[in-house]
Amino acid sequence: MTIWNVSPQPVGSPESAALLREYLVDVADRWYLLHDGRRCTLEEIERHLAEMRGDDPGTLLVARYGEERAGCVGLRRLDARTAELCRMYVRADRRGLGGSGALLRAAEETARAWGAERIVLETRRDLVEARALYARHGFADVAPYKEADAYSEVWLGKELG
Repeated sequence: MTIWNVSPQPVGSPESAALLREYLVDVADRWYLLHDGRRCTLEEIERHLAEMRGDDPGTLLVARYGEERAGCVGLRRLDARTAELCRMYVRADRRGLGGSGALLRAAEETARAWGAERIVLETRRDLVEARALYARHGFADVAPYKEADAYSEVWLGKELG
């Protein structure tokens, strides 16, 4: 039986960079297909990657399915009490195998180790699978906790208790 292993990785490592690029292509394609009826271009991906590099997730947790890297999630401290989840991603061919749950559990454990009492995130309305996943794991609507950008439509949070 293949199992999931999750561990922190340097954000700038080749492995992390490849997963973050896959994540960005996945969410950008969905955005552009919904709003413009097309996939994102290489130039748009490069521009978004440059923007993303300036928005350090703090800690990047990488999930492996067996020996294969298959997903990631970013986690950063917003304040002494709050951690923010960002860039949750599992490769399409590994979805439905428990990787998202493994990543969320690892992110929550990391946040607790930092002393955080709650974890928050922002997402888009069209990412319905992600929103359902978060709901299954106890996340609920919260007030916006930072200024919205073009992609901020839903804010969720969970007390870590």
